[in-house]
Amino acid sequence: MEFKQSLRLQAKLQQTLAITPQLQQALKLLQLNHIELVEQIQTELMENPTLEEVPGSVQIEGATEATIGQTSERHDMAEQNNGAATREVDWNQVIENMGDQGFRSEGGGGSSGMEELPPIETNLTEIEGLGAHLDWQLQMVCCTDRERVAAQRIIHNLDERGWLPLGLADIVEAHNSTASPDEQIDLEDAEGALLVVQSLDPVGCGARDLVDCLLIQARIHFPEDPFIPDIIRHHLGDLEKRNYAGIARAMGLEDEDVVEYHKMLKLLEPWPGRNYTGSEPQYISPDVYVFKIGDEWQVSQNEDGMPKLRISRYYQNVLTGKDSTRAERDYIKERLSSADFLLKSIWRRQDTIGKVMRSILRRQEAFFERGPDFLKPMVLKDVAEEVGVHESTVSRVTSNKYVQCPQGLYELKYFFNNGVNAVHGEQVAAEAVKRRIKKLISGEDGAAPLSDDQVVGLLKRENIDIARRTVAKYREALGIPPSSKRRTV
Repeated sequence: MEFKQSLRLQAKLQQTLAITPQLQQALKLLQLNHIELVEQIQTELMENPTLEEVPGSVQIEGATEATIGQTSERHDMAEQNNGAATREVDWNQVIENMGDQGFRSEGGGGSSGMEELPPIETNLTEIEGLGAHLDWQLQMVCCTDRERVAAQRIIHNLDERGWLPLGLADIVEAHNSTASPDEQIDLEDAEGALLVVQSLDPVGCGARDLVDCLLIQARIHFPEDPFIPDIIRHHLGDLEKRNYAGIARAMGLEDEDVVEYHKMLKLLEPWPGRNYTGSEPQYISPDVYVFKIGDEWQVSQNEDGMPKLRISRYYQNVLTGKDSTRAERDYIKERLSSADFLLKSIWRRQDTIGKVMRSILRRQEAFFERGPDFLKPMVLKDVAEEVGVHESTVSRVTSNKYVQCPQGLYELKYFFNNGVNAVHGEQVAAEAVKRRIKKLISGEDGAAPLSDDQVVGLLKRENIDIARRTVAKYREALGIPPSSKRRTV
């Protein structure tokens, strides 16, 4: 039987999602924290001549009263183009409406209603560890309970590179040696858990070696390319030696193609955990303030260091003047369009952060009133549905952004955690349970430290229904050794 190969053209209709440069800019602004946003605005001011800073508008120690309550003016300006980058903008009308009024993002000033700024020690934090970063994502993943247990074991056995130096059989054996019969896992659970871990960010965690790490990333970043997996498996040594000709001969490619593949592979991260191993402190600035005035809680966004932006009068005159050439007017219109989209993107960013923070405040009011012990279970979906955005948007808004409140300085994603069942059917936030476990153990008798089973019993007296395995997991996450290693006598 003979099989004939032939080349032919075929038309195919399919839907694709194209991310425009402007949309990429909007997503980037949404992810920036306060310090990064101020830096980005300064960069835009230098690169776009049609933007200028209103003199004296930068706030150093909070906003003045003049900057509060300008939402309607900013909203009118932001609605000029309704966010549609493809529409033709009547810039003469835009400039006429704006006049000398500048732009400032929503949320008022940086005033927090507190008489003093927090001490600098509260603005110092360590870089988040890889295990904590993966554990937080694991809470949002759908998988079986046994796979989740196995995934936690895998995460906490990753090395500093993000690789998994142990075999799955060893992980299963180590877990089952200390787990009760009903808490045992098998190799199938571990294999499913490994796939879960490898799907988390940063991509490539859970790999066995360099080849496995790069293959995991290549399947996600270059899913339809048949040559990249072959290069990774068989030709990494030749790439290191820049032996492009040898690779080209072996694979039937042109030298230039191999060079391009090498550039693509350089985009992959051989050590996905490298950004989570540093211990250098990061100085952070709160993005949002939450404070109480009378009986009402207020949300105010930090405007410190953020300049008030406006369209340059010089370029307004050039655009409307008769002496300007068509090329000059086209260039200025393009720059004005970019400036308009930047202003609206900043407004939408601040508006979204404000809505998300107010939703968190409504759901976690007990926390702001009484402290972390009263934190309630809450997931991304809860806030996303209330605000009317996608869960990924809430994730971007809450990552690497902080709120200053009477309880201290907290990252916004701190408020999202799963619930633990209470005896009477209610749920208690996992973070609150961890704090309670820490308090119980800190008050124990050193000569007779509490076992995990005893902690389970004490929690049940407080209407918290939790398994011994979960207590052990939370204890390990808190860095507390088992009772046998806590005995002081």
